Amino acid sequence: MSGSKIRTLVMVTLTLLFAATMVVISHSGSVAAHNARQNPVVDNAIQKVQQGEQTFRFDTFGDQAFWGDTLKLHQAIEGAGLGGVGPGVSPKTALAVGLKVDVDALPSDLVQKIQKGRVNLDDPAVTLALLKLNAVLGVTGFFNSSGTLQSVGIQCALCHSTVDNSMPALCGGQITPNPGTGCIGHRLDGWANRDLNVGAIVALAPDLSAFADLLGTTQPTVRKVLNSWGPGKFDAELALDGKAFNPQQISDGVVTGTNVSGASLIPPAFGLGGVNLHTWIGWGSVPHWNAFVANLEMHGKGRFFDPRLNDAAQFPIAAAHGFGDLPHINPDDDLITSKLAALQLYQLSIPAPNPTVPFDKAAAARGDELFSGKAGCNNCHAEPLWTEPGWNLHTASEVCIDSFQADRGPDHRYRTSPIGALSTHFKGGFYHDGRFPNLNAVVDHYNTCMKLGLSESEKSDLIQYLLSLKF
Repeated sequence: MSGSKIRTLVMVTLTLLFAATMVVISHSGSVAAHNARQNPVVDNAIQKVQQGEQTFRFDTFGDQAFWGDTLKLHQAIEGAGLGGVGPGVSPKTALAVGLKVDVDALPSDLVQKIQKGRVNLDDPAVTLALLKLNAVLGVTGFFNSSGTLQSVGIQCALCHSTVDNSMPALCGGQITPNPGTGCIGHRLDGWANRDLNVGAIVALAPDLSAFADLLGTTQPTVRKVLNSWGPGKFDAELALDGKAFNPQQISDGVVTGTNVSGASLIPPAFGLGGVNLHTWIGWGSVPHWNAFVANLEMHGKGRFFDPRLNDAAQFPIAAAHGFGDLPHINPDDDLITSKLAALQLYQLSIPAPNPTVPFDKAAAARGDELFSGKAGCNNCHAEPLWTEPGWNLHTASEVCIDSFQADRGPDHRYRTSPIGALSTHFKGGFYHDGRFPNLNAVVDHYNTCMKLGLSESEKSDLIQYLLSLKF
């Protein structure tokens, strides 16, 4: 090759390298400029999610006026020895009824003392100390200047958060593959607290006359109903229709129970993005249900409107007390409405956990084929929402059970519940009232109801696939 050709080749090569370098520099500069430019949408979302987290975890919406001032629940927590009534609620008692303690809210020296058994967990004064540290999930204590408990309020996290099992010895167990089995540990927002005995906790209140008057009955009867709920359950419709018990629980045409508690299982609050309705019987979406619960169940101070509650035949108590159109209040006194947007964004942003129990991958692969094929599960539990994209409700006859709970909702139907991360809420059973104790019973039910003709091995494969599902 001649010298001139070599020089030409070198010049071309250098030119190409220079051009490539300039492209890289230009691209880097544009990326840097893009990164330096703040996206107001992203910034707003981050800010709202952070606000929603605080609301979800710590906001009482002013409901301490009901739980403390009206029911005097704080007096039962204190006990007579600290100025309240009764024996008081010790940490052991609190943990026994499913309350959870956030280990990250505890000083390190206190954690060490607890681990070494140097803290008296039978002393109600320790419960008050935990409340002062804001360490009890979903419960806030309000204290007098003297240090005595003045009132108590509750938050969303009471029912829809739990903790991991990072301190299993204190919960009477060992570390397990399921992280949501602890009583003192790190927060797990969005998980259903299936240990929480809401009824038993409320039944501790010295004065239940507000509930008794609302339901037109006596306080002993109210306590009987509350204590019938059991762990992991809550009856959101009781104060609307007064129906405390299901007279006949029916599955596949067979009566499986009579006078069963009307309480429903606490559902998880993760994996709700893209899902239309968010309760067992389809009351509404996340912001509707948050407003419903904050006003009517938690007894916070806000504004609520749902004219469906004016149906005196279906909701006699709600209609009689105007729950469908709670009074207009000064916006400055409304402690709920302004927080609904941020609370919704936070709940829709809660990451769903991966499966927490081992499963057979080969069997799950076969179950996947059955899920979308012979078993027909994907017809309703559409991947990856695991519910219908759209109006995800069905009549009781379509799923071969009684309509008791469905008839307590405005549409008289049951929602197709999302089924990702099932292993996080094994406790309490399946379906709205836990009537099916395990997945075997659920698959058997559908095999009978839908006449699927699944063999035992096919049912086993399908269950392995269900265990593998994630959002």
